[in-house]
Amino acid sequence: MDFIDSIKALSEKVSRLQDSIQTEEATKNAFIMPFIAALGYDVFNPMEVVPEFIADLGIKKGEKVDYCIFKDDSPIIIIECKHWKEDLNVHNSQLHRYFHVTTSKFGILTNGIIYKFYTDLVEPNKMDDKPFWEFNITEIKDNAVSELKKYHKNTFDVDNILNAATELKYNREIKKILQEEMNNPTDAFVRHFAKQIHSGVLTAKVMEQFTGIVKKSLNQYISDMISDRLKSALNNEATREFADTVSPTPEADAAAVPDAEPESKINTTELEKEAFYVVRSILRIKIDANRVFYRDAQSYFSVLVDDNNRRPVCRLYLEGNKKYIGVFDDNRKEVRNEIMSIDDIFQYSEQLINTALSYDAKKVTA
Repeated sequence: MDFIDSIKALSEKVSRLQDSIQTEEATKNAFIMPFIAALGYDVFNPMEVVPEFIADLGIKKGEKVDYCIFKDDSPIIIIECKHWKEDLNVHNSQLHRYFHVTTSKFGILTNGIIYKFYTDLVEPNKMDDKPFWEFNITEIKDNAVSELKKYHKNTFDVDNILNAATELKYNREIKKILQEEMNNPTDAFVRHFAKQIHSGVLTAKVMEQFTGIVKKSLNQYISDMISDRLKSALNNEATREFADTVSPTPEADAAAVPDAEPESKINTTELEKEAFYVVRSILRIKIDANRVFYRDAQSYFSVLVDDNNRRPVCRLYLEGNKKYIGVFDDNRKEVRNEIMSIDDIFQYSEQLINTALSYDAKKVTA
């Protein structure tokens, strides 16, 4: 499974399971160890990942950080873990102590959902009070995945991460300032706009008037940007659907998916999304992952090539007590196979890839 798919699959898993996790130890086992594994480190190899790593400070003995990741026999990342319901803001002093007595350049404070990254940008060998970057794994975006990949075992480079850390830190602070200014504009912020518009003296009454105008204008501007992007996305989707309608492909056979069922009856589950990422990770070995889509129906969940309902790769039946994957034979006849878990999908990798590639083969010979 590719890195991006591993992280997104973990994101789906955390969202699905978090309410059932009752202890800090369960948080480590269910969320944080899989996260470390997704970064390419062997959590069962003490040469790479050391749990309960000793970080004694002076006369205070027995101090231990939850995990320490090693590379080339040197500690590179320390990780302090908390239960997923805990507020991390009250725990950074603990990580601060551990950072001081280890040679690791990076510290992570996490509850398995929020990940806060620290280093020593302000003063060498002293962990900064504020993280230079943080993300929520249940809401992770592609740009965050790209940043996270720098910590992968195969690409880890201290200088590369540090070069990006300063920019990430400033970016985080600027966004925080913008958010605060949008909610409660300061006089300096309001004055910046008012003096470029108002020709008279900026009296207290004028400033009060402009404070409301600036706040309203900023929020309207953001709303307009979001609206424009949504319209653009909807127009692109409508164009693609129209093209599929007027230019049907020749693969109109038994594998074609029926017309979409009423949306109100369809509920795409987290398990179905996790299964989609597994199938996409299998297919991207041979085809562009951007060509792989899913469509949900009331009775099954379908994975398609080119978002074309005439090009199904498989169908998944995951909502009953028994779960199945439907794959297609050479005659485009669906064959259902029972699976015990999402991981069983990998057993059908070759068949899934062959089915996906067959549509391109037909296009070439047509």
